[in-house]
Amino acid sequence: MTQAASIHPTAQVDPAAKIGANVGIGAYSVIGAEVEIGDGTVIGPHVVIEGPTRIGRDNRISQFASIGNSPQDKKWEGERTELVIGDRNLIREFVTINRGTGDGGGITRIGDDNWLLAYVHIAHDCQVGNHTVFSNYSALAGHVEIGDWVIISGYAGVHQFCKVGAHAFIAMGCLVGSDVPPFLMMANEQHGRPRGINSEGLKRRGFDGARISSIKRAYRTLYMAGLSLPEAREQLVAQAEDSADVRAMLDFIDRSERALAR
Repeated sequence: MTQAASIHPTAQVDPAAKIGANVGIGAYSVIGAEVEIGDGTVIGPHVVIEGPTRIGRDNRISQFASIGNSPQDKKWEGERTELVIGDRNLIREFVTINRGTGDGGGITRIGDDNWLLAYVHIAHDCQVGNHTVFSNYSALAGHVEIGDWVIISGYAGVHQFCKVGAHAFIAMGCLVGSDVPPFLMMANEQHGRPRGINSEGLKRRGFDGARISSIKRAYRTLYMAGLSLPEAREQLVAQAEDSADVRAMLDFIDRSERALAR
């Protein structure tokens, strides 16, 4: 254990845990065996981290978070699975993140530079990219895949095995039960439905007018032209020749394993 770590005397840190330099661990927190915490990560009071869990550098984990607990899945029979969290993530109060399951890949993974606000739940075997925002009380069921720069608003939920593509925006209270292509906005009518593209978010991330116009054209093809999915896909193939963003949408559609949100 690195001497530079600052550990409150009431914290319980298993001797087998690997604690990096300049790590802070607050009062009454519990750090289990097979937990690795990278340099500069700060853990508040009353946090429980169970292993096997690997946490990267410069994360901020607030009080009462539960990280790396066993999966909430009846099929899990105690097999060794893990949680991997990247760098510079903000994990706020009462966030829960579970480890994976043996038949689900074995790993729950959180990327870099994500914000997980209070009461967020990330279930077993989820794969979360980078630069995402999970607002208060939002939740992922098991085996969900979230692309980079996705925003999930408060009280929204994503059904197990769904995929949400990069730069999508899920509105408050929206229940997502199908795959959401990149760049879309989903709004709530009991279950989420496509409501245009996430134009404002794309502008904030430096997408110029030409890129956004190409994405809007693809959206109209997929959702407003009255085409079947195979017919829409055929037109998207042609549009993708001049747009990497449309190519990303097309690749997402081709990887979709559940019904596509339409």
